[in-house]
Amino acid sequence: MAPKATSSVRDLQEDKPSFGSRFLTDEADVWSQNAWDHVPPPDDQAEAIAISLAKQRSAPVPDEDKQKYNATPARHWDNFYKANASNFFKDRKWLHLEFPELVQAAQSSAGPKTIVEIGCGAGNSVFPLLAENTNPELTIHAYDYSSHAVKLVQTNSLYLSPPCGTMHSAVWDLSSASLPDGLEPGAADIVVLVFVLSALHPDEWPQAVSNIYKILKPGGHVFLRDYGRYDLTQLRFKTGRLLDDNFYIRGDKTRVYFFDQDHNAPPGCPAHPLFAISQLGVDRRLIVNRKRQLKMYRVWMQGKFRKL
Repeated sequence: MAPKATSSVRDLQEDKPSFGSRFLTDEADVWSQNAWDHVPPPDDQAEAIAISLAKQRSAPVPDEDKQKYNATPARHWDNFYKANASNFFKDRKWLHLEFPELVQAAQSSAGPKTIVEIGCGAGNSVFPLLAENTNPELTIHAYDYSSHAVKLVQTNSLYLSPPCGTMHSAVWDLSSASLPDGLEPGAADIVVLVFVLSALHPDEWPQAVSNIYKILKPGGHVFLRDYGRYDLTQLRFKTGRLLDDNFYIRGDKTRVYFFDQDHNAPPGCPAHPLFAISQLGVDRRLIVNRKRQLKMYRVWMQGKFRKL
C-alpha cells in the first residue's frame, strides 16, 4: 500500500452518496460542514490544473518502466488487499440510494434476478445488498482479478451462509477474451462497476465493454461510478507517476484513469452503439478539513446505461 498521505487522498469520500442536500449557498458557511455537494471549481482552478499537469508531463514514467507496470496489474491489487484486507473501503450502502434498481431486485416479489459486480474487491458493494435481500430468486455474482480480494469475499460469513438468495464469487479479469466459468451470456439483469474501468489500461476498454455487453440481457443495465477528470487525486500526483494522458501509477503500483464526460467517457457515451445512456453526469464535491482550513475538490463520474 502507498504511504498514508496518498491513500487518504485516493479514496477520500468516494464511498459516500453522490447526490445529497448539502448545498453551499453562502461562502461564509463553508467551514460549518465536512462536505458540500455540487460545488463548482474555484476561479483559479484552471491555473492549478495547468501547473499540476505541466509538472507531471515534465517527468512521466520512463518508457522502459511502463510495460512493467502494465504487465501484471492483478498482482499489485493482490498486494493491496493483503495489506488492507477488508478495512480500506467502507460498505457502499449509498449504492442503494443512487441505484434503486438494486433494492428493487432484492425485494421478495422481484422474481428471478441476476446481479453481477465486476471488480468486487472485498465485497463492500454486494454484501450490504445481500444482507438486506428478501428475494429467494436473486443470484449475485462477484468477480475480481485479485485472487486475494476474492478470497476475502469467499470467507465472509454472509457468503458462506446467505440469509436469502445465492451468491458466487470467482477470479476473473474483465479485459480477458472469455466470460467467467458458470456465467452464461445474457444472464445478467444488472452489471455493477464501481471504480473498475479506471484500473484498466485504455487499450483494454474495448474488450471490457464487449464482455459487459455479452453478460447482460437485452435491456439490462450497467451502473457505474468512477474517477472524474481533474479530481483532487489526479492533481496531487507528483512526477514519475504519469503513464499516459490522464492515466497514472499509484505508489502501491495500482493504476488509475480519470474520465471526462465529453472525452474518453465510460461505456454508454454517444459514440458507443452498444448502450443507451439512461444517466451520465459529473459529481463535484467540496470536502472540507475544518481543523486545517483546507478545501479539497473531488470529481467523480456516475452513470446508468442500458443494453440495446
